[in-house]
Amino acid sequence: MSVTFAVVVGIAMGIVFGFAFEKSRVFEPGMIVGQMQLRNFIMLKVFLTAVATGAIVLAVLNGLGYVELQPRAAAYAPNVVGGLLLGAGISLSGACPGNTLAQIGAGYRDAFFTLIGGLFGALVFSYAEPAINQSFLGQSGPRLVFTDLVGMPYWIGALVLAAVIVVILIVLEARLPWQNEMGNDVDGDFPASTSPGNLRAESAE
Repeated sequence: MSVTFAVVVGIAMGIVFGFAFEKSRVFEPGMIVGQMQLRNFIMLKVFLTAVATGAIVLAVLNGLGYVELQPRAAAYAPNVVGGLLLGAGISLSGACPGNTLAQIGAGYRDAFFTLIGGLFGALVFSYAEPAINQSFLGQSGPRLVFTDLVGMPYWIGALVLAAVIVVILIVLEARLPWQNEMGNDVDGDFPASTSPGNLRAESAE
Protein backbone atom coordinates (compact mmCIF):
# COMPACT_ATOMS: atom_id res chain seq x y z
CA MET A 1 0.00 0.00 0.00
CA SER A 2 1.40 3.39 -0.95
CA VAL A 3 2.10 6.05 1.67
CA THR A 4 -0.34 8.44 -0.02
CA PHE A 5 -3.17 5.90 0.12
CA ALA A 6 -2.41 5.15 3.77
CA VAL A 7 -2.48 8.85 4.62
CA VAL A 8 -5.79 9.35 2.81
CA VAL A 9 -7.37 6.39 4.59
CA GLY A 10 -6.04 7.60 7.93
CA ILE A 11 -7.38 11.12 7.40
CA ALA A 12 -10.79 9.79 6.34
CA MET A 13 -11.05 7.53 9.40
CA GLY A 14 -9.86 10.37 11.63
CA ILE A 15 -12.54 12.71 10.30
CA VAL A 16 -15.28 10.15 10.87
CA PHE A 17 -14.02 9.30 14.36
CA GLY A 18 -13.52 12.96 15.28
CA PHE A 19 -17.06 13.84 14.16
CA ALA A 20 -18.54 10.99 16.22
CA PHE A 21 -16.23 11.89 19.11
CA GLU A 22 -17.50 15.48 19.26
CA LYS A 23 -21.16 14.64 18.68
CA SER A 24 -21.12 11.97 21.40
CA ARG A 25 -19.58 14.47 23.87
CA VAL A 26 -17.46 11.57 25.10
CA PHE A 27 -14.63 13.97 25.91
CA GLU A 28 -16.72 15.52 28.69
CA PRO A 29 -15.31 14.79 32.19
CA GLY A 30 -18.77 13.73 33.34
CA MET A 31 -18.93 11.11 30.58
CA ILE A 32 -15.46 9.78 31.39
CA VAL A 33 -15.88 9.59 35.16
CA GLY A 34 -19.37 8.16 34.70
CA GLN A 35 -17.93 5.37 32.55
CA MET A 36 -15.23 4.58 35.11
CA GLN A 37 -17.96 4.40 37.77
CA LEU A 38 -20.10 2.17 35.51
CA ARG A 39 -23.05 4.57 35.57
CA ASN A 40 -22.69 5.95 32.04
CA PHE A 41 -21.84 3.79 29.04
CA ILE A 42 -21.68 6.29 26.18
CA MET A 43 -17.88 6.20 26.22
CA LEU A 44 -17.90 2.40 25.91
CA LYS A 45 -20.43 2.55 23.08
CA VAL A 46 -18.36 5.08 21.12
CA PHE A 47 -15.11 3.16 21.50
CA LEU A 48 -16.73 -0.18 20.66
CA THR A 49 -18.16 1.47 17.55
CA ALA A 50 -14.66 2.67 16.65
CA VAL A 51 -13.24 -0.84 17.15
CA ALA A 52 -15.95 -2.39 14.98
CA THR A 53 -15.44 0.22 12.25
CA GLY A 54 -11.67 -0.27 12.34
CA ALA A 55 -12.09 -4.05 12.18
CA ILE A 56 -14.30 -3.77 9.09
CA VAL A 57 -11.91 -1.38 7.33
CA LEU A 58 -8.90 -3.58 8.13
CA ALA A 59 -10.81 -6.67 7.00
CA VAL A 60 -11.52 -5.07 3.62
CA LEU A 61 -7.99 -3.69 3.17
CA ASN A 62 -6.35 -6.95 4.30
CA GLY A 63 -8.71 -9.11 2.28
CA LEU A 64 -7.94 -7.11 -0.87
CA GLY A 65 -4.24 -7.29 -0.16
CA TYR A 66 -3.70 -3.57 0.47
CA VAL A 67 -2.27 -3.99 3.97
CA GLU A 68 -0.12 -6.57 5.68
CA LEU A 69 -0.66 -7.09 9.39
CA GLN A 70 2.25 -6.71 11.80
CA PRO A 71 0.96 -7.86 15.20
CA ARG A 72 2.89 -6.88 18.30
CA ALA A 73 4.20 -9.40 20.80
CA ALA A 74 2.00 -10.14 23.81
CA ALA A 75 3.06 -8.17 26.89
CA TYR A 76 0.82 -9.08 29.80
CA ALA A 77 2.60 -7.44 32.75
CA PRO A 78 3.11 -4.06 31.04
CA ASN A 79 -0.50 -4.05 29.86
CA VAL A 80 -1.87 -4.85 33.32
CA VAL A 81 0.34 -2.37 35.20
CA GLY A 82 0.01 0.32 32.54
CA GLY A 83 -3.74 -0.19 32.32
CA LEU A 84 -4.15 0.20 36.09
CA LEU A 85 -2.05 3.38 36.12
CA LEU A 86 -3.92 4.81 33.12
CA GLY A 87 -7.30 3.91 34.62
CA ALA A 88 -6.40 5.58 37.92
CA GLY A 89 -5.26 8.72 36.08
CA ILE A 90 -8.43 8.82 33.99
CA SER A 91 -10.63 8.42 37.07
CA LEU A 92 -8.82 11.18 38.97
CA SER A 93 -8.55 13.70 36.13
CA GLY A 94 -11.73 13.01 34.19
CA ALA A 95 -9.66 12.89 31.01
CA CYS A 96 -7.51 10.55 28.95
CA PRO A 97 -4.64 11.28 26.54
CA GLY A 98 -6.91 11.03 23.52
CA ASN A 99 -9.36 13.75 24.55
CA THR A 100 -7.32 16.29 26.54
CA LEU A 101 -6.96 18.58 23.54
CA ALA A 102 -10.69 18.30 22.86
CA GLN A 103 -11.36 19.38 26.44
CA ILE A 104 -9.02 22.36 26.04
CA GLY A 105 -10.84 23.34 22.86
CA ALA A 106 -14.17 23.06 24.69
CA GLY A 107 -12.94 25.48 27.38
CA TYR A 108 -12.00 23.17 30.25
CA ARG A 109 -9.10 25.09 31.78
CA ASP A 110 -8.10 22.27 34.13
CA ALA A 111 -7.37 20.16 31.05
CA PHE A 112 -4.17 22.19 30.65
CA PHE A 113 -2.89 20.57 33.85
CA THR A 114 -3.80 17.14 32.50
CA LEU A 115 -1.88 17.90 29.31
CA ILE A 116 1.16 19.12 31.26
CA GLY A 117 1.02 16.03 33.47
CA GLY A 118 0.84 13.76 30.45
CA LEU A 119 3.82 15.42 28.80
CA PHE A 120 5.79 15.23 32.04
CA GLY A 121 4.91 11.54 32.40
CA ALA A 122 6.07 10.85 28.84
CA LEU A 123 9.35 12.64 29.58
CA VAL A 124 9.93 10.64 32.76
CA PHE A 125 9.11 7.39 30.97
CA SER A 126 11.61 8.13 28.19
CA TYR A 127 14.39 8.30 30.79
CA ALA A 128 13.10 5.33 32.80
CA GLU A 129 12.43 3.05 29.81
CA PRO A 130 15.93 1.44 29.69
CA ALA A 131 15.60 0.37 33.33
CA ILE A 132 11.99 -0.74 32.86
CA ASN A 133 12.98 -2.91 29.88
CA GLN A 134 15.40 -4.78 32.14
CA SER A 135 12.62 -5.62 34.63
CA PHE A 136 9.65 -7.96 34.37
CA LEU A 137 7.71 -5.09 32.79
CA GLY A 138 9.97 -5.27 29.75
CA GLN A 139 9.30 -8.94 29.05
CA SER A 140 7.05 -9.93 26.17
CA GLY A 141 5.68 -13.20 24.90
CA PRO A 142 5.02 -14.62 21.45
CA ARG A 143 3.02 -12.85 18.77
CA LEU A 144 -0.52 -14.14 19.25
CA VAL A 145 -3.19 -13.65 16.59
CA PHE A 146 -6.55 -15.27 17.30
CA THR A 147 -7.33 -15.95 13.66
CA ASP A 148 -3.99 -17.78 13.28
CA LEU A 149 -4.76 -19.92 16.33
CA VAL A 150 -8.13 -21.04 14.94
CA GLY A 151 -6.87 -21.29 11.37
CA MET A 152 -9.01 -18.72 9.55
CA PRO A 153 -8.16 -15.71 7.38
CA TYR A 154 -7.81 -12.47 9.29
CA TRP A 155 -10.53 -10.70 7.32
CA ILE A 156 -13.11 -13.31 8.33
CA GLY A 157 -12.13 -13.06 11.99
CA ALA A 158 -12.28 -9.25 11.85
CA LEU A 159 -15.78 -9.31 10.36
CA VAL A 160 -16.92 -11.81 13.01
CA LEU A 161 -15.49 -9.55 15.72
CA ALA A 162 -17.29 -6.55 14.24
CA ALA A 163 -20.57 -8.50 14.15
CA VAL A 164 -20.20 -9.53 17.80
CA ILE A 165 -19.51 -5.92 18.80
CA VAL A 166 -22.58 -4.73 16.88
CA VAL A 167 -24.74 -7.20 18.83
CA ILE A 168 -23.23 -5.96 22.11
CA LEU A 169 -23.92 -2.37 21.08
CA ILE A 170 -27.55 -3.16 20.21
CA VAL A 171 -28.07 -4.81 23.61
CA LEU A 172 -26.38 -1.93 25.45
CA GLU A 173 -28.42 0.68 23.62
CA ALA A 174 -31.66 -1.23 24.22
CA ARG A 175 -30.98 -1.37 27.96
CA LEU A 176 -29.27 2.03 28.31
CA PRO A 177 -30.48 4.48 25.63
CA TRP A 178 -28.00 7.25 24.97
CA GLN A 179 -30.68 9.91 25.46
CA ASN A 180 -30.91 8.90 29.11
CA GLU A 181 -27.15 9.15 29.63
CA MET A 182 -26.30 12.52 28.10
CA GLY A 183 -27.04 14.52 31.26
CA ASN A 184 -28.91 17.76 31.76
CA ASP A 185 -26.13 19.80 30.11
CA VAL A 186 -25.10 17.15 27.57
CA ASP A 187 -21.98 16.41 29.63
CA GLY A 188 -22.87 13.11 31.30
CA ASP A 189 -23.42 14.71 34.70
CA PHE A 190 -26.69 14.38 36.56
CA PRO A 191 -27.80 15.83 39.88
CA ALA A 192 -28.10 12.99 42.38
CA SER A 193 -31.89 13.12 42.30
CA THR A 194 -32.07 12.88 38.50
CA SER A 195 -29.33 10.36 37.73
CA PRO A 196 -30.27 7.57 35.27
CA GLY A 197 -30.15 5.01 38.07
CA ASN A 198 -32.55 6.99 40.23
CA LEU A 199 -34.83 7.72 37.29
CA ARG A 200 -35.02 4.02 36.46
CA ALA A 201 -35.69 3.19 40.11
CA GLU A 202 -38.46 5.79 40.30
CA SER A 203 -40.05 4.58 37.08
CA ALA A 204 -40.02 1.02 38.41
CA GLU A 205 -41.89 2.18 41.50
